[in-house]
Amino acid sequence: MTAVAGLRPLLKVALVQDRRNIAPWVVLITALSASSVLAYAWVFPDEASRRQLTATLGSNPALALIFGPARDLSTADGFNAWRAGALGAFFAALMAVFIVIRNSRADEDSGQAELLASGVMGRQTRLATAMAMAAFASIALGAVSWLVTLACGGGPWDSLALSATFAGSGLMFTGVAGIAANIGSDARTANTLAVAVLGVAFIVRGYLDAAQAAPWTAWLTPFGWLEEVRPASGNNPWPLLAAVAFAALTAGLALALNRNRDFGMGLIAPKPGPGRGGRETTVWGLAFRLNRGSVISWLIAFAALGVVFGFLAGPVSDVLGDGSAFLPTGASAGSSSMLFAFLVQILQIVAIIAAVFGVQIVMRIYAEETDYRVEPLLAASLSRAKYLASNAVIAFAAPAIALLITGAVLGVVVTATEPGISAGEVFGQAAATIPAVWVLVALALAAVGARPDARLVGWLGVVATFALTLLGPLFRLWDWVLGISPLHHVPSVTAPHPDWTGLLIVALVGLAFTTVAFAGFRRRDIL
Repeated sequence: MTAVAGLRPLLKVALVQDRRNIAPWVVLITALSASSVLAYAWVFPDEASRRQLTATLGSNPALALIFGPARDLSTADGFNAWRAGALGAFFAALMAVFIVIRNSRADEDSGQAELLASGVMGRQTRLATAMAMAAFASIALGAVSWLVTLACGGGPWDSLALSATFAGSGLMFTGVAGIAANIGSDARTANTLAVAVLGVAFIVRGYLDAAQAAPWTAWLTPFGWLEEVRPASGNNPWPLLAAVAFAALTAGLALALNRNRDFGMGLIAPKPGPGRGGRETTVWGLAFRLNRGSVISWLIAFAALGVVFGFLAGPVSDVLGDGSAFLPTGASAGSSSMLFAFLVQILQIVAIIAAVFGVQIVMRIYAEETDYRVEPLLAASLSRAKYLASNAVIAFAAPAIALLITGAVLGVVVTATEPGISAGEVFGQAAATIPAVWVLVALALAAVGARPDARLVGWLGVVATFALTLLGPLFRLWDWVLGISPLHHVPSVTAPHPDWTGLLIVALVGLAFTTVAFAGFRRRDIL
């Protein structure tokens, strides 16, 4: 087959070179599954604690947005299916997207693909290799997760069903990423398109679960298909056939698009730049121009989140008003109503997403440095502090604006259906959450500014905040542990006497991280 000539040797070399990028994803998702089985007996040792767990989770729609429905929490495997099922599938899909784009369009942008194309290699070989790598990684993830979870005490069939959903998710979004690689004008655009499809599918799945929609609606999103496998509460393998068929269809479409695509170009052609330099001739304008596309896309997404979550409040108010055992925790404690406590938890989830947005902008600073675009700028009269400040302002301002947009839209939509909720209070709660997001952005900025080899700390801060905020109360962690999350210190604005002391301390910590970033960037070497 001349179209994929050279596939085998290229796949072998690519797997060896990319194994260090793939392995952390496999370890992360496997640990998510195995730790659930190990922790269950320790945290919920008796029947009474398990009944309380079932009552609490079953009546908390905010957790259903992220983790999906809690079908059977009376066993370790059922708890594992709830805690790791939806999240594991999401991360597996994200892994596949990054593998495909990194080994297809990113190689074209860097010029490596052109060097390979000068040898004996078919037109479809590079994309086919990238998708084969992602498929191999997805299947390997499923196998490793099954074996490790089994070794940690998981049931053989329950663990197999859950691990198969991870593999199925990765396979489905392998094809989606392949299509995005042909549509996008460059690797960054392709990544944005694929991740946007992934995000929409996940949010739709979360909305349907939280709203307790009709069972047939599960088939409206690929993640719903995986939920229908029902690990540990049915183990139905047939929906996996739909996932495999979807993966084959999208992979075939990706190869068909690649056959007619110009090398180094996408179906969405990039717009030509302006004939004369405008505001981009200043360092502030340049920083905004580099991030303009992603900022606009993210802000639109946050407005959409406000609409989606706002319409979700109606069905949720019926659930919470029907003898719910839902107990507010953290910032939601002290809220004036159960519904407002739910909205506080929604804004916590939005805040974590906003932190991802801000950290992504911070990481762009180092990406520009490794592409050798920063040193020429600093070779002139531009100071290091001014260059870093131009990017830091955007990294702090963009997530704050995003939170305010979501808070405003969420408040307006909720008020239209639930007059007892004040739009101003929802907006005020969103504004109060901003310093907690800033401290996570500042942590990433400190790592990139002072020690870029430790920049992974920025993402670890977001992951730790996610775990402590949403799962910490569930695992009955000590208050000082929960306090590591900056969101734990955000008070409810509807409480009779909100305590702002913790939030002030969080803001000071963020200021300290920012100071470290500027001091470190001033002294360290620039690539």
